[in-house]
Amino acid sequence: MWQRPEDAFDLVGEVSSGLGEGARFTGLAWVLAEFRRKLAFTPHPGTFNLRMEGIDWERAHHALGYASGIAITPEPGYCGARCFPVVVGGYVPGVAVLPDVPGYPADKLEILSPVALRAALGVSDGDRVKLRLLLQRARDEEQETER
Repeated sequence: MWQRPEDAFDLVGEVSSGLGEGARFTGLAWVLAEFRRKLAFTPHPGTFNLRMEGIDWERAHHALGYASGIAITPEPGYCGARCFPVVVGGYVPGVAVLPDVPGYPADKLEILSPVALRAALGVSDGDRVKLRLLLQRARDEEQETER
């Protein structure tokens, strides 16, 4: 899918450990079904966590607030999320997952991929990783921009 330049952000994040909740979450049947149906891949268990900072991240994070993304519809009692395509390390595809959780840390970016990203990239906590984040605008915004 072609992306306008303003819809893509080239970023750098620092690899960090998460709380271990991603593996449990990605193993839920409804989550697997949503990902297979909407993203056409089965995620590797767990999330690849990056700590983000800097002006490029601030711009991207602000834009994410207005982008529609791919909605992950939760079962009752769980939070929803929006997903955005990413390419990590220049070649590994995945999605950035933004959970619909009040108070979610602004400097945290969780990524899901069909492969184990730490192993594929050969990285550990503290290493810096490049990624390209692709936004998807809400349809009303796209139509307004194209007029």
